Amino acid sequence: MKTVGVIGLGNMGRGMALSLKRGGFNVLGFDAAPGVADKLQEDGVQARASISDITRDADVLILSLPTSDIVEQVVLGEGGVAASAKPGLIVVDTTTAEPGSTRKVAAALAERNVGFVDGPVSGGPKGAATATMTMVLGGSDADVAAVEPILAVMSAKRVHVGPVGAGHVTKIINNMLTGVHLLAASEAVRAAEANGVDPEKLVEALNGGSGKNSATLTNYPTWIFNGKFDSGFTMKLMRKDVRLAMALLDSADATAPIAKEAGRLWAASADSIGDAEDFNRIVQFIDKQ
Repeated sequence: MKTVGVIGLGNMGRGMALSLKRGGFNVLGFDAAPGVADKLQEDGVQARASISDITRDADVLILSLPTSDIVEQVVLGEGGVAASAKPGLIVVDTTTAEPGSTRKVAAALAERNVGFVDGPVSGGPKGAATATMTMVLGGSDADVAAVEPILAVMSAKRVHVGPVGAGHVTKIINNMLTGVHLLAASEAVRAAEANGVDPEKLVEALNGGSGKNSATLTNYPTWIFNGKFDSGFTMKLMRKDVRLAMALLDSADATAPIAKEAGRLWAASADSIGDAEDFNRIVQFIDKQ
């Protein structure tokens, strides 16, 4: 497999395409926004004009898209991947997507002898650009093994967690925990500050003890204390992921009062923190209820 197509060249897809090019692959790129793919041609990524144009020549196709609805449109819609894919193609969907939709897409592709791996990613735009992402993979052993050389070039760690859909279940749970950690850490910071403790010293101390979590280890030192709030991941995307987590809990009839309260808070924050803001702004949210 020498030719890799990337559909969706936003913050994440662009970084993955460039990492694959540096890794020695022939990389084709397509984005629905005019001119986006063209901008990568000077870096060696070949711009393609349509989904069918990129699918026709790719051995592996990477999807980096915002939502399950868009994935379904790109794969199952008119002129989409399913209609133009050659037998033997393997699609790797890095979108944080709804597992039921993922299984639907995978089943439709299987009817055309096209493989599917759900491989959502963690690490943000920087991880995509530096090939330091973590991927959780759902798919058959054969399909995962076939795309491993490609995924190894664009990520630092990969965990095969189960069949198709399992990768997206795992990623949704991961992002649910991220949302919980940010809210809990913000309460800890406010409590410490109200009691005369320097928040930065608090986080330094927590990171040496059992209270550390993703928010204290990464979010506060990298994007919050310095006031940058420039992680590259928006409130809109995080709220979408939290909604997916709430739907996952409901579908399993799971007892999860802490996670569900976090889901309520993330939803409530929409009244005061805009969709375009960095998702770390949630630490500034004070619930009025």
